[in-house]
Amino acid sequence: MRVAIIHEWLESYSGSERVVEQMLDLWPHADLFAVCDMLPENERGFLRGREVRTSFIQDLPFARRHFRKYLGLMPLAVEQFDLSGYDLVLSSNHAVAKGVITGPGQLHVSYVHSPMRYAWDLQHQYLRQTGLERGPMSLYTRWLLHRLRLWDRASAAGVDSIVANSTYIADRIAKTWRRNATVIHPPVDVDHFALSESREDHYLIAARMVPYKRVELVAEAFRAMPERRLVICGDGPGLAQVRAAAAGAPNIELRGRVPQTELIALTRSARAFVYAAEEDFGIGMVEAQACGTPLIAFGRGGARDIVRPGTGLLFGEQSAESIAAAVRRFETLAPAMDPRSCRANAMRFSVSAFRARFRSHVEGLMEERKAAAA
Repeated sequence: MRVAIIHEWLESYSGSERVVEQMLDLWPHADLFAVCDMLPENERGFLRGREVRTSFIQDLPFARRHFRKYLGLMPLAVEQFDLSGYDLVLSSNHAVAKGVITGPGQLHVSYVHSPMRYAWDLQHQYLRQTGLERGPMSLYTRWLLHRLRLWDRASAAGVDSIVANSTYIADRIAKTWRRNATVIHPPVDVDHFALSESREDHYLIAARMVPYKRVELVAEAFRAMPERRLVICGDGPGLAQVRAAAAGAPNIELRGRVPQTELIALTRSARAFVYAAEEDFGIGMVEAQACGTPLIAFGRGGARDIVRPGTGLLFGEQSAESIAAAVRRFETLAPAMDPRSCRANAMRFSVSAFRARFRSHVEGLMEERKAAAA
């Protein structure tokens, strides 16, 4: 059986690349395709020396630094891959990978990290954040996103089975593509995060400082609770806004980007891990649970799949007031939250759990096709 694996672009080893890594390990003889490959040498280990077959985007001017500006050409690029000789096609999709062309004798399973949010329900937010609400470039961008929406829905019809990384993403797929999806949560390296049953007095938030993470709301909430200590880890373009929200409060410590070992130590000793973002899934929350640390998380997105009774609680609004109320409520429930229960909860998202579920799903589909053809 010949297997092809398709990923949008290879730029860094992060969440979606971890899924590709497991696909490559499950089907070690598969060929790997990507619209473009910009991975630095020090992050290529998960490819196990494999050649990456790229599209014409790879050779366009300035593609190495600005390949995202060729988004409008990527549907065309991914359609140019000749996959006619493959029995099984696996795509890792957050933009265009699912758009590869396959025939009736081929099985195409797409693992979807998210539909193109900037082309669908977050279009207006994207235009605001990029300064494209008015002017000629705004008109062009709106036209381009319109074309991408049409292609995105049409190409979804060519996928035999869609797998979503969370219930939240499955709901977005149903809304945008009118397709049902099977939920298989992404792999998390929970073994890298050791259980700790001792807690210190600080709460923790660790995130990249970008607008949707809403770290400034957590800082505002704890500024109004001076008797509670908060440690904030991470950097990014929104760091100044977070500093302003903290307003120099003595109970809030901004550590910036810290080494992984220090971050794990802070997570293992925190009273709770606080998270205010609406995430597609939320690997950082699972890593905190693997340390035995309870969660206080915004009750939309992937957090609804992660938080279970006895492992944390959800708050209903992205506001400082809602976060502060959740912290106070957490402190009344904390004695009943056993670190071992948090750890057991995290094991649902282990690498081995992902591999077993994804392999079973794909092999089950293949058996169904064989039975139908018999």
